[in-house]
Amino acid sequence: MSRFFRSVGAQLSLALLLVVAVALGVVYLTIVPSLRSRLVDARVADLERNAVRLQRETQRGVRPDSGIIAAWADVTGTRVLLVQPVAGAPLVIDDSRGGGSTGDLQNDRIVQRAVHSGRPQHGTVEDGGEHYAEAAVPILHGQYFLVLRDSVENRYGTVELVQRRLVLAAGVALAIALLLGYAGARMFAGRIKRLERAADRIASGRFDEPVVDTRGDELAALAAAFDRMRVRLAHLDDARRAFVANASHELRTPLFSLGGFLELLDDEELDDATRREFLASMREQVDRLTKLASDLLDLTRLDAGRLTVEREPVDLGALARGLVEEFGPLAASTRHTLTGSLDDAAFAEADELRALQLGRILVENALLHTPPDTAVDVRAGKRGDAAVLEVEDAGPGIPPEQREQLFERFFRLDGTRASGSGLGLAIAKELAELMDGSVEVESEPGRTVFSLVLPGGSHPPAAISREIAKA
Repeated sequence: MSRFFRSVGAQLSLALLLVVAVALGVVYLTIVPSLRSRLVDARVADLERNAVRLQRETQRGVRPDSGIIAAWADVTGTRVLLVQPVAGAPLVIDDSRGGGSTGDLQNDRIVQRAVHSGRPQHGTVEDGGEHYAEAAVPILHGQYFLVLRDSVENRYGTVELVQRRLVLAAGVALAIALLLGYAGARMFAGRIKRLERAADRIASGRFDEPVVDTRGDELAALAAAFDRMRVRLAHLDDARRAFVANASHELRTPLFSLGGFLELLDDEELDDATRREFLASMREQVDRLTKLASDLLDLTRLDAGRLTVEREPVDLGALARGLVEEFGPLAASTRHTLTGSLDDAAFAEADELRALQLGRILVENALLHTPPDTAVDVRAGKRGDAAVLEVEDAGPGIPPEQREQLFERFFRLDGTRASGSGLGLAIAKELAELMDGSVEVESEPGRTVFSLVLPGGSHPPAAISREIAKA
């Protein structure tokens, strides 16, 4: 039973039942007392008007004898009493119904007020357990008082009838509200249950079944959000699987290569030249593993949001000069022409070490993935408010259909060398965005330009400039 009341259907039903009950209670408290008061007040006002009218007739000379009192009672449909104040106490002289006595009015506050004030009075009184509407007016210059009295029990009966029917209608309304509320709540609870099952499927790694709700309400919007999450998680899961597979492949290749070289080095008949060649190849594979491990660590930090960057003035001109000097030997070994076109005023607001890392990625890509004898130019300059480091090569260019994939992890262009990990440009793009910049590419046959665009910065003090130049 407690589980039933914890369900959404039961709670929505009880909530609807409570709302309807409160609404009916407000209606009851608003209508019933007001109806009772209005009915009684209307009868009192009617008696007051009749009493004033009869008062005017006496002023025109009509003497209130027994016949007139009875006639007035028939006309007004009320009990009419003629009262004379004697020593301050009311004395019934005549009664349209007979049997009147002084004692009948001893506790009548309306008549008592009229006798003591000498002015018309009206209201309700209780006599013998019955409620009456009453009006009293002085006649013949206050010698007598005319009292009109009528029972309001029939009006109370009307109110009670309305009250009973209202309570009955409220009970029926509550029962209907409970049934409809429970049916509607069951429907909503069923839709929520389907969303719960969909969430469980997604949590368990099953992304094949779409989350569909064709209604146009908030639950449908929630289902659409769940489906977008499902698609996104499916893509992320595919990317994770591909990443693990590619990373495993990238790690396995140099490890197998190292294992093979180690086995060959066990051969005692190897000459020194071959041994040195094997050792150089092994160093190359170790460097490859070291770079791959560093790239994977950077990607892990980027994905986890734990990679932070500094904000400081960076001289892109000095950085470009350093890149030309650093990669000069590699350019010479691959028969590339490496030059620099520099602008001393190109200062960026960025992290110097990360900007240098990005520049290395761009220059290394240009040297490793273009044919020998290709010219590579590194330049720094301004582009509006931004500072730009550009690496241009005169290689064959990048096909348009592959440019969108350049910044994907482990992607390599067709026909390029397999020495890279395929992570450099992916890291460059995310690092640039982390510094509020971007990496752009323009390519056509015979010309490809990779541009690192960073927010422009102010010229640093001389001392800082010297430190950057030294670095």
